[in-house]
Amino acid sequence: MPDYKKMYLRMFRAGEEAINLLIQAQRECEELFLEDTGPGLTLLPPQEEQAGEASPSNPE
Repeated sequence: MPDYKKMYLRMFRAGEEAINLLIQAQRECEELFLEDTGPGLTLLPPQEEQAGEASPSNPE
């Protein structure tokens, strides 16, 4: 008869290791994101609507 307790514990530990691996990878990626000093965002002024053109907020 298979040792179900042994099988369960092996699967449980493997799942826990996988989760910890994913958490560590996420933390490392978050640190890389926070360290990035790439170009900042530039806010552009809103475009003026031209007469006769439909806009997403005012469909014709």
